[in-house]
Amino acid sequence: MTENAVLERMLSEADPAPTLRDAAPDARALATRDRILRTSTAPSRRRVRAVGWASGLVAAAACAAVAFTLMMPTGAAVAGTPSPLAFGESETVAEIVDAAEVDLAAVPGPAEPERHVRAASWTLSLDDAKITPQFSVLTWNADLSGRVVMYAGVPYESTDAVANNSAEVRSSGEVTMDLVMSPGEFSTPVPEAPGASHDELMAALHAFGMPDSPNAFEVATAITSLIEQWTLTNAQHAELLSIVENTAGVEGLGIATDRLGRSVLGMRMVSGDGDASNVLLVSADTGRIVGLETIALRDVGAAPVGAVTGYRMWGLSEGEAE
Repeated sequence: MTENAVLERMLSEADPAPTLRDAAPDARALATRDRILRTSTAPSRRRVRAVGWASGLVAAAACAAVAFTLMMPTGAAVAGTPSPLAFGESETVAEIVDAAEVDLAAVPGPAEPERHVRAASWTLSLDDAKITPQFSVLTWNADLSGRVVMYAGVPYESTDAVANNSAEVRSSGEVTMDLVMSPGEFSTPVPEAPGASHDELMAALHAFGMPDSPNAFEVATAITSLIEQWTLTNAQHAELLSIVENTAGVEGLGIATDRLGRSVLGMRMVSGDGDASNVLLVSADTGRIVGLETIALRDVGAAPVGAVTGYRMWGLSEGEAE
């Protein structure tokens, strides 16, 4: 089952009936909207902080500002954090990119960039030590209007090792947020569809906060911030992978199975301060960038060394190959 089919199945299981499409947003949705509008579009450094643990996969709602941050009571310990993905025999970055380019040329993708993103996320509640999957659909328009719908998954115990590494994630059918944004309310540094050339995509990455002389970690962060708002074409994914390949400090990993049961290839980039690493996940079937896993490399308070502190996955839009 492709990444499109997996996410489509999970989202179709959710019942949107509890919230009407034209219903006014509740207080929680308004607070989320206000946070979107107040927050800078520059992506954060995604460091582990002692005040919270984000079980990544930040749902692609509006922009990188919408994150599931969890407050930790003083002295509380984080139990049952998922283990990093286990990769097979290592491949070089060039081998991974070459294979992805072949897949991208063979598998149909969107004809143009789309303002539509589907994503999945996991959050850990420190009140009851349960992990709750969440699924989201973001659709926005050229006039900066849009809609974000989030569906809750079925919670499970954070100490359940099998569930933590399971590819079967079920929806509870509950809509946790249905946020409708009026024209001008959606915040993005790239309101117009980016082009597919090297210079055009570099400009888009800089708009999302990538510095002029980025390290590999910063490149991965900017790429995933762009993908959180835009479903890009296969040609754009190929150029983004070329940018990664030509950035110093990228380590090729082998093949793994991600938390939606998809075959992925990984490329690791360590942060400038050495506190964390980003592992960019590339579909072994389509060649598209489909996820990012962030891992703590130092004990900085909330999470032990080796813990997954961030995990994001994205699916394909309607009309792409299944």
